[in-house]
Amino acid sequence: MKMFVKSVLCATVLATVATPTMAEDFAYKDQIEARQGYFQVVKFNMGILGEMAKGKRDYDADLAQAIANNLKNAGTMDNSLMWPKGSDMDAEGLSGHTKAKAAIWQADSEIGEKFGDFAAATETMAANAGQGLDALRDAIGPLGKSCKSCHTDYRAK
Repeated sequence: MKMFVKSVLCATVLATVATPTMAEDFAYKDQIEARQGYFQVVKFNMGILGEMAKGKRDYDADLAQAIANNLKNAGTMDNSLMWPKGSDMDAEGLSGHTKAKAAIWQADSEIGEKFGDFAAATETMAANAGQGLDALRDAIGPLGKSCKSCHTDYRAK
């Protein structure tokens, strides 16, 4: 029994000490985590507006406006540092860490235009979200479409 306790204690100490060195480290970790965080913020805000538009949440003009302003800020943010070439899902060691397709960085990529469409849609949403449920509903379709167009071409499922 004493030997068992010593073994468990030793294994626990070893695991605790070894964990920092065994922590997963991969290329572009900070950039990938930053862009994933960015998209989580966008998703969270879109979810609230989507619930309002679908009638799953009561329309609140002040909240809708605040959320739309958040999205507008996301649409105007320069997040280019989050997207270094070689930080795609096919890059060595990045499988499972990102869903970004290598097509983003190809010469014929339309990623800039698609982000521009997203930015324009967030501006429209910010101009309309607090103006009533119908105005929000009119603006959410193009905003969702701008997200989907990027996901279709540049994000793996």
